Amino acid sequence: MNTLPVSDKWERGSPYEQYIGRWSRQVAPLFLAWLDQAPGRTWADVGCGTGALSAAILERCAPGDVVGVEPSAGFLALASKGLGNRARFLAGSAAALPLRDGSFDVVVSGLVLNFVPDVRAALAEMARVVAPGGTIAAYVWDYADGMEVIRHFWDAAVTLDRAAAALHEGARFPLCNPTGLRQAFELAGLKSVDVAALDLAAEFVDFDEYWRPFLGGQGPAPAYVGSLPEERRAALRELLRQRLQGSRGGPMTLRARAWAVRGALLQSASEP
Repeated sequence: MNTLPVSDKWERGSPYEQYIGRWSRQVAPLFLAWLDQAPGRTWADVGCGTGALSAAILERCAPGDVVGVEPSAGFLALASKGLGNRARFLAGSAAALPLRDGSFDVVVSGLVLNFVPDVRAALAEMARVVAPGGTIAAYVWDYADGMEVIRHFWDAAVTLDRAAAALHEGARFPLCNPTGLRQAFELAGLKSVDVAALDLAAEFVDFDEYWRPFLGGQGPAPAYVGSLPEERRAALRELLRQRLQGSRGGPMTLRARAWAVRGALLQSASEP
């Protein structure tokens, strides 16, 4: 039985890009199309990570300004390297944003809220820095169902190791569904809250391309794989291969679903 702790931390860009970054870059444009913001607006990207969402904002939304906030020095360096002076990046946490009150038209967060220790505090900070009438929005993976890239992994892990049930991201992150997201935004005092599914196809040339990123050691599922002795790691790999491909090989396609949520700040946070 596995009893080692599994880390949620993402600190290095390369393992993240190999594991989930490619899907992050594909889902960001879907989120922005759904959000449908006017050109010239100022954007804050909370938990900007490697800069996938910031890059999509720059490419698709004709923003007046983009500022990313991220606690990981490794991710900040990667985002800055990738986007140069097209955006500004600051060190900081979601619960203590280094931004002025009411200074942004749109405050967004991509694939981050479920990892934030205090979601209520993070949303309060996002509400603090958005201008009256501005938009706060976020998206998270549907770990319990539609993010099949990750769900199939944990389903197989639990079959072989009952202790893995406590690590299954579908169970650990009850925020990551329409009800959880809507409740969080409404409790934060946001109005006109709306939730939508963002679906894309995760395509792999073969099973090995799917499995290899789980060996990166960073993030919940890869860290779990790294905690296993070799024989149990091999057993998990084989069970996953059988479930996803059976006796056939070659290309495979899984669904990658995220849930998006948005709300409006109809008055400043300082008003009653």
